[in-house]
Amino acid sequence: MAFLRRVAEKWSARYERDRVFDADPAEGVPKYFVTAAYMYPNGPIHVGHGRTYLVADVIARFKRLLGYNVLFPMGFHYTGTPVLVRAEAIAEGRVKEVESMSSTFNVDVETLRKLGDPVAFARYFHELSKEVMKLYGLSIDWRREFTTIDPEYKSFIRWQFTKLLKLGLLVKGTHPVGWCPRHGMPVGMHDTEGDVEPEIGELTLIKFRDREGRVYPVATLRPETVFGVTNVWVNPEAEYCLAEVDGEVWVVSCIAAEKLSYQLRKPSVLRRIFGRELVGVRLVNPATNEEVPVLPASFVNPRFGTGVVMSVPAHAPYDYVALRDYVDRELGGAWPQELLPRPLITVPGYGEVPARDVVEQLGVRSQSDVGLLEEATKRVYRDEFERGVVREDAARYLARQSKAVVEFFAKYIAGRSVKEARESSKELLRSLGAYDSMYEVVNSPVYCRCGTEIVVKVLEEQWFIDYGNPRWKELAREALKSMEVVPEEARNGIEATIDWLRERACARTRGLGTELPWAPGWVIEALSDSTIYMAFYTVIHRVRSLGLPAEKLGEEFWDYVFLGSGSASELAEKLGVRVEDLEAIRREFLYWYPLDSRHSGKDLIPNHLTFFIFNHVAIFPRELWPRRIVANGWVLVEGAKMSKSKGNVKLLKNLIEAYSPDALRLGLVLGAEVDQDLDLREDVVLSAVRQLARVYEVIRRVWAESEDVDLGVADEWLRGTLKQHVASYVEEVERVRLRSAAIRVYFKMLEDLETYLKWAGKAGRAAREYVAMWVRMMSPFTPFLAEELWESLGYGGYVAKSVLPRELYEERDVVFDVEQKYLELVINDVRSVLEVTKGDVVVLYTASRDLTELVRRVAEMVSLGRELKDLIRTLREEAVRAGISDVLRALKSVHEAVVYITPAALLNYIERRGYLDEYEVLAKYRGLLEVKLGVKEVKVYRASDPDAPDYGGRKRRALPLRPGIYVASSL
Repeated sequence: MAFLRRVAEKWSARYERDRVFDADPAEGVPKYFVTAAYMYPNGPIHVGHGRTYLVADVIARFKRLLGYNVLFPMGFHYTGTPVLVRAEAIAEGRVKEVESMSSTFNVDVETLRKLGDPVAFARYFHELSKEVMKLYGLSIDWRREFTTIDPEYKSFIRWQFTKLLKLGLLVKGTHPVGWCPRHGMPVGMHDTEGDVEPEIGELTLIKFRDREGRVYPVATLRPETVFGVTNVWVNPEAEYCLAEVDGEVWVVSCIAAEKLSYQLRKPSVLRRIFGRELVGVRLVNPATNEEVPVLPASFVNPRFGTGVVMSVPAHAPYDYVALRDYVDRELGGAWPQELLPRPLITVPGYGEVPARDVVEQLGVRSQSDVGLLEEATKRVYRDEFERGVVREDAARYLARQSKAVVEFFAKYIAGRSVKEARESSKELLRSLGAYDSMYEVVNSPVYCRCGTEIVVKVLEEQWFIDYGNPRWKELAREALKSMEVVPEEARNGIEATIDWLRERACARTRGLGTELPWAPGWVIEALSDSTIYMAFYTVIHRVRSLGLPAEKLGEEFWDYVFLGSGSASELAEKLGVRVEDLEAIRREFLYWYPLDSRHSGKDLIPNHLTFFIFNHVAIFPRELWPRRIVANGWVLVEGAKMSKSKGNVKLLKNLIEAYSPDALRLGLVLGAEVDQDLDLREDVVLSAVRQLARVYEVIRRVWAESEDVDLGVADEWLRGTLKQHVASYVEEVERVRLRSAAIRVYFKMLEDLETYLKWAGKAGRAAREYVAMWVRMMSPFTPFLAEELWESLGYGGYVAKSVLPRELYEERDVVFDVEQKYLELVINDVRSVLEVTKGDVVVLYTASRDLTELVRRVAEMVSLGRELKDLIRTLREEAVRAGISDVLRALKSVHEAVVYITPAALLNYIERRGYLDEYEVLAKYRGLLEVKLGVKEVKVYRASDPDAPDYGGRKRRALPLRPGIYVASSL
């Protein structure tokens, strides 16, 4: 590892010295523009960042290998509260937090104490992380670096928001937002601990009343189940308040009373009691006009909703189990009539009481089985919502209701899907004066970075980005349809986000960033000032070169640069700059845009990545919409998600120092495909270290020992194998199957070279060609070792600037590919025999050429999607006429072979060659077979040759593509 670290330091310094990755427009050269989500410098770069940036870097380096002019820039996101909160902790002398930062960030306390200013804090970790990125081998054009508090960037963001305002997409109104009570401001994902987006949902409040007329507003997401209520739950140990709300006396948890105060209500607390004092109260269900009792339940969360919950035991697993516990504990197991579950919804696959079915299936024993109850609840709620229908006979629960209610139920609720019944039930409750609502953080608890629990506040006269605009949503969907999304499953998440997104608060009263131009004191929040900054990368270095103060970079300037509006000459005169300089800025933007590949973690799907699409389609013309999104999985550490509380945050700098940049990069790539979560394990990285050492030694030895001679079939095979590897490698990386590509480069290519060396006995001319291409293919994954090898092989310049010859991957060699697949098939068959019968000599008998037509017919039928049974029925007589005795075995065997080789490739081969001469192929590669099978000798005969010996009677076992096989210790 010391060697790998020295190599990394050497080539990292050279990259910087020679500015290898500075990218400028090049006429006639195809471009590729890739970006990754810039980091918050609220701490040093960690391995989570490292994975996302590595994926982007591999793609960038790979595209350079294909001859593209590639731009990969990087900036730093100072905006918002992540930096501010940590700097405040230092400034306020909060010892425990400072010591925690020191331990997690590997920075001494004395250094941290100097970072109480937010900008100083951000700048320190910005510069530290930048140096780590360089040592990590990220091929970044650092001329374009910026921070989100740079004057030019603020000017750019003011332009963006002015555009949104003029388009009617920035609106002022009254809407619910996640809110930090301590700081008195809206919060989003990047303002919270663990970067959790507060998900706001609207709860239906159904007004149950006691005999004194007091309101018990039960909170629910499923108002259609109100007809199946048997009782109401309260938490006996929680504190409840009797509070005056809108002229009524409500009974809610005291926490709920406080939450209501943030939602345009003014609850006045009259009295405080414990939940146990409410047990036994009788309440009237407004939907059925029946009385139901208030009962105690420990599962009721006083922090969620109102702390008052209606019990529907037939359709809610928590209710069923809590009621079962209550009946067993208090009533000796005898269920009274009024508490029996009321079947209300029918669902295919369930009995009359779905909650009971799932509880018994999962083995839930009590309310303490929280994990099982959560799973049971998810199942029942999902299945009832998607496939449930309200029972026609549920009208029997309305015996005490008015005729009008019964008729409404029969017409609009009974027999309807749960989705339809939900809205109709709300309408009925409104007509009965029993409906209200409140907002809640449905994924609570979510905490601000200051430690305060987030609540929902209904803001008046607040600025929002109107992501609910129907026309805007439609444009976002159009853009998504035109984009590649990796992994493809992430498309569903983005589509869902487009659907549910509504107005989003876009400004805060504290934090770093850009103020709204028309609302001083309101700072644009972090997920709103980071949606189109990819465009800013394309021009910032040129903008700086103009030397203009940021206040001159107004709307007219950015309109010209990004939209081509206005006159360049008039603008140049106004700004006092040369017109050709302005035109060069505009040309540079148009050269690089649109963005070709956007990279982030999958956690940004429901926010940044979707906002990125929305804002691009709002501001830029269709031809400049982004082309691809890549959302990688998380990084786990020894199976657990990284978090400060677990003490398992892995800093990229520490990992690089421990293992070297190249070994870490390879370990991360080999750990999982991009779409999967990656479990960072030391054994994987150490395995990468060992494999790199092995590859390095083999390449150096082969290059030193190779001779300038052609070794016939062996060299021909190695060249063909190289072409196969290059073509597959290109395909894999294009599809962002980076693990597959890395396994090919560091394992399969090594294995094939070693096979060649055993077969040929030495390294010929093809080995040198193979090694030269191999080093190129390594460079996106382990760039520093690849540069060291490139130099040691005698090549000038940088392997990072080299190009793979197009002829190696643009067109497949069908003949070679089919013959190699055939050889693989034969090798697999022989290995199966060798597992049973040991021997050093293998005899192969190839089927008669007369059976070639059968192979073609099978390939045609398989390519048309015909199944084996159809194939047997159609070709049985043909096989009999060809002299095949065991027709079923033969056709099944040939079918398997055709599928393995692939029918399209076989048909292409037959069209070119007339037929596959199995004898010639096996005879040609006999030496290769001996090496791969590990035997002393392979003999090949035609089964139709009367002079060929028939060892073990295996001639007659020969079938098309499946030779007869005989194994012996000697002959």
